[in-house]
Amino acid sequence: MNKHDVIRSVAEQENVNQMSWGHLAWLVGAAQMPEAEQTLGVVTIQPGKRNPLHSHPNCEELLYVVSGECDHKLGDEFFHLASGMVIRIPRGVKHWAKCTSAEPLVAVVSFSAPDRRTDNFEGDEIA
Repeated sequence: MNKHDVIRSVAEQENVNQMSWGHLAWLVGAAQMPEAEQTLGVVTIQPGKRNPLHSHPNCEELLYVVSGECDHKLGDEFFHLASGMVIRIPRGVKHWAKCTSAEPLVAVVSFSAPDRRTDNFEGDEIA
């Protein structure tokens, strides 16, 4: 078994998508590990910024806050998340996260499919 088939590092720049609001670092998924059955990454959102409204039509998402805080819009509701909290985002539900802390929000994101798909409702800046 090849090392890159089973181990990834956030520092591997080919797996990082830079956005105006922060960045996404992909660790596991069909693109990184063709035999993977799910997707895992780390999202960083800069203070005062948010990612665009979007949904995932083929999978649910779990977002676990490592550091920082955010307000998370989930459907028509808002939830405040802080370090150590997790939110489950059901398949197809529109959502976004806005960093509300002075430090960037850093969160682990997990998806129940290796080929996580995204429908954007506010532009193209989500990967």
